[in-house]
Amino acid sequence: MFPQPLCMATPNHTGTSHSLFILLGIPGLEDQHIWISRPFFISYLVAVLGNSLLVFIVVTECSLHEPMYFFLCMLAVVDLILSTTTVPKALAVFWFHAGEISLDGCATQIFFIHATFIAESGILLAMAFDCYVAICDPLRYVRVPCCEVIIRVGLVVVLRSFSVILPDVFLVKRLPLCHSNVLPHTYCEHMAVAKFACANIRVNVWYGLSALLSTAMIDALHIWVSYTFILNAVFRLPSRGAWQKALNTCVSHLCIVLIFHLPKLGLSVLHRVEKHSYPTLAVLMANLHFLVPPFMNRIVYCIKSKQICQGLLKRFQQKRVDVS
Repeated sequence: MFPQPLCMATPNHTGTSHSLFILLGIPGLEDQHIWISRPFFISYLVAVLGNSLLVFIVVTECSLHEPMYFFLCMLAVVDLILSTTTVPKALAVFWFHAGEISLDGCATQIFFIHATFIAESGILLAMAFDCYVAICDPLRYVRVPCCEVIIRVGLVVVLRSFSVILPDVFLVKRLPLCHSNVLPHTYCEHMAVAKFACANIRVNVWYGLSALLSTAMIDALHIWVSYTFILNAVFRLPSRGAWQKALNTCVSHLCIVLIFHLPKLGLSVLHRVEKHSYPTLAVLMANLHFLVPPFMNRIVYCIKSKQICQGLLKRFQQKRVDVS
């Protein structure tokens, strides 16, 4: 999704287009792939178990049937999709040197990686608005029907992600990819694949930039505005205990926003500081956005949310009673 230098048409167009690509993993660290695979595997295991357990707890525990927890459940589902789209293939490269991936497989990864990024951005924005209404207009927050709002927000998030990213797939598949079929990466990324084209990729570059600006950047701006109003309202509360309680409600969300945006920000900076001088660092940074958020999001919320911990303990106690 991040813009890359334009690749203009070249005269050595062979008329053929690759249908199979080779993923190399982490360039320059091929002899360390077994060691690198360990944090990948641990992060994926924690992400799958933690997110699955969170979805189960939120769905089955009636006390957690509130907008914030439903949004958190949606976030867990998105993280599961993102991790499963990328990490198993990366582990196959690290463990078995099975880097072959078809063009359709590449297009599928491109779709789900960018669609989940936009979906997660939209969910974080919805959570920010939820915090804003809960703190700044609590009477309206109580009157709004929870299930209706969650369904509408979910539909908007899914439709926006689908409609914005689906053209990415067509933009990649229309290109004659004849320069190379070796990707120095652990997964397929839109612009990394498009650079293999023997044609002008200006449309790919500008569409990727416009998609990023019209979704994630606007969402980040709205989250910043929301928290400006939230903090203004919090510090006007009459007692110190009241504003500490209100502020604590939003701390977890702010942590997740930072976890979500910081890897992308770091990668964006690296792209503009001679990325090709640091190929290994660039690939490692690119992997952070599907390793860190699914791993850390659950830890942050389980630590900060007493309700989730209580729901989890309640389920374990019920399980022990049933077994005994």
